[in-house]
Amino acid sequence: MARKQRERGWPPPPEPLPSPVVDDHTHLESVVGWRADGWDPADAAAHPDLAAHLARAAAVGVPRMVQVGCDLDAVAWTDAVVCEHPALLGAVAIHPNEAVLHAGVREVAPDGLDPDPQPRHDVPLDDALAAVAAVARDNPRVRAIGETGLDFFRAGPRGREVQREAFRAHVALAKELGLALQIHDRDAHDDVVDVLRRDGAPERTVFHCFSGGVDLARVCADEGWFCSFAGPVSFPANEDLRAALRELPASLVLVETDAPYLTVHPFRGRPNAPYLLPGTVRTVAEVTGRPLADVCAQVSAVAEQVYGPW
Repeated sequence: MARKQRERGWPPPPEPLPSPVVDDHTHLESVVGWRADGWDPADAAAHPDLAAHLARAAAVGVPRMVQVGCDLDAVAWTDAVVCEHPALLGAVAIHPNEAVLHAGVREVAPDGLDPDPQPRHDVPLDDALAAVAAVARDNPRVRAIGETGLDFFRAGPRGREVQREAFRAHVALAKELGLALQIHDRDAHDDVVDVLRRDGAPERTVFHCFSGGVDLARVCADEGWFCSFAGPVSFPANEDLRAALRELPASLVLVETDAPYLTVHPFRGRPNAPYLLPGTVRTVAEVTGRPLADVCAQVSAVAEQVYGPW
């Protein structure tokens, strides 16, 4: 019997939430590059524009989001767009995998992929970090430094050294400017915690797309670090992630899409956007046994605690 072909277009809009929530982490500069397969033709042309995405998200209860620019091109895009759209606040950084390329490291990492430097990586790492700092200082709608951290899946020995130093520079910048910190942590839980404890974590530190288990959740609870959950918390195999969520006080839980990646179950493998956040919010409510309306109100309050009002 022929295997059913997996759908690839945009998933249908979910049922609206009972009250508004904030998407803690999204990459809209990438989201707008996806074609509109699966959208009603009245919504957008071949490529949905940013306004179409913002409207679709607001219609299901996601009227605000944190736009994350973590390469030099995306930092510039974020700097401009958060001033044009009241729905958006910004976070800026040099992603740990970008830092390796800016530093001229060209080693093969555990992912097995050859390095793929782009023209932007001709800028030395110190200059790239300075560009991030300038945007963060000058734009009051940039409220976080991130995503920064460690990604040991995509870095070899030299790359890991570069990532650690870039991470420390971002931690110092967030503390200098009084901004939140959004952390990227892949296969590096112990090392991320070590940097934060040695250097002193910013007052508002967020583990973006939390990927740890119960042990890391307990560390975050003890330290008062926020944990933002994305689509993977809904994947059937990720019971350890759901167990971690149950360990955390509601006062430390945020939700995000990380769009266009990590689309919530059952749409895994299809493009993601902020309008799909309600699926993750409903998963959080189910896993924690809390009323959906209470979860919506709580995560919105936590987002304002971390980033301020907008």
